[in-house]
Amino acid sequence: MVKAANPVEKKTEKAEQRCVNRACGARFGLRERIYVCSKCGETLEIDCHLLRSNDPAAVRERWAAAKANPKLPRDASGVWRYLEMLPFDDDAPFVTLFEGNTPLFHAPRSAKYCGLAGLRLKHQGYNPTGSFKDTGMAAAITQAVISGARTAVCASTGNTAASLAAYAARAEFQAAILLPRGQVSAAKLAQSLDYGALVLEIDGNFDDCMRLIQELGDDPAIYVANSINPFRIEGQKTVAFELMEQCSWQVPDHVVVPGGNMGNSTALGKGFQELLDMGLIRRLPKLSVIQAEGAAPVARLFANLTPGQRAGEEELPEKLAIVENPKTLATAIKIGAPVSWKKALRAVVRSHGQVIAVSEQEIADAKAMIGRDSIGCEPASATTVAGIKKLVAAGHVQPGEDVVAVLTGHALKDPDYMSNYHRGTLAIDSGAKDSAAPPKPIHGAFQNAPERVAATKSAILASLKQRH
Repeated sequence: MVKAANPVEKKTEKAEQRCVNRACGARFGLRERIYVCSKCGETLEIDCHLLRSNDPAAVRERWAAAKANPKLPRDASGVWRYLEMLPFDDDAPFVTLFEGNTPLFHAPRSAKYCGLAGLRLKHQGYNPTGSFKDTGMAAAITQAVISGARTAVCASTGNTAASLAAYAARAEFQAAILLPRGQVSAAKLAQSLDYGALVLEIDGNFDDCMRLIQELGDDPAIYVANSINPFRIEGQKTVAFELMEQCSWQVPDHVVVPGGNMGNSTALGKGFQELLDMGLIRRLPKLSVIQAEGAAPVARLFANLTPGQRAGEEELPEKLAIVENPKTLATAIKIGAPVSWKKALRAVVRSHGQVIAVSEQEIADAKAMIGRDSIGCEPASATTVAGIKKLVAAGHVQPGEDVVAVLTGHALKDPDYMSNYHRGTLAIDSGAKDSAAPPKPIHGAFQNAPERVAATKSAILASLKQRH
């Protein structure tokens, strides 16, 4: 935990939580520990009452200076150096593992695969626990400490669990995690155990775990750290700020993200909108969200929107048809009832982006292509490149446009997936609880299986020649 400087101004006296339901419009104090509106049940977001800057260049220079020469320990964090954009005072008990500061890679092979002249990949897998969750968790656990709660809890498909466990340990805070038994990568589960969290395996899927978490949130000793928590979104929105710095404040034409519980797309949309409102950028990038076909409730809803709804001229739907039994090998986005879908959908429509779904085959091959660019990622991240390829083919993205894809997790989050792909043993079951159908194999177009050779120089040279 970083020791804070002396307080200068109490921003939290102005900031507030507000209901995302425009017809309701309820507002709540920043210190009220609620996760949904007590009047209508909708999700909440934080309003920091940010004002348009009279000198955008000075703001940019201040952030760049904090990164280049941190004067305070918190400035080394890719979240806390943007403190003026966040609902925390200067004397807050900042929790940090020096998250953020993740690379923006050029990916020429992936660009060619997608039909683009160029493609950049913002890799959030380079965070302390290996996923994008860390930027949001820094803010959430800081708020948990402020709130006086004793235990932070989350439902997770793996990445949130690892992140919560690590940040709670850093803050000397108890962590409890609900996981769907047998549906989480062993690598992610191992992280949670190693950081000392209480791991509770539930018979059911992520949505069952999320239902229980919302019930536990009524206990005043418990703090919910899922993305339904608006402070998580505040931490994650800083990725938009960092990305724009890396792009020299030249706004990309498109930013593409995976879609699971939809907190990431919500956060990026909020971050870009705040930059626009403050005058730090002149337009929004088109924000597009990619889901796996077997867990794509928002993509299905988007496909049925009217032209007026897609253009933001008509009200968006109030109901989402959830996927009761989601199925995908991209376990990080194996979610059929995303809690942040309304906020994410509004961000997409506001920016004139898209929400589409991609197949397991498309995800697997896109992941292998990202690997060929020496970058690597977990399966859920690869939905972005798979989706961009489809968006280019459909004419929604032009070959010469500037495109950034956000990779959300490190390649080593799910090593078994990689090994099975390249050995030709990757397969997905039907998803039906009582189905006797055999798993459906995924035949990778870019398999690179290990080769067994004799322990002789000539055999090795022959293999090298054949491969060349």
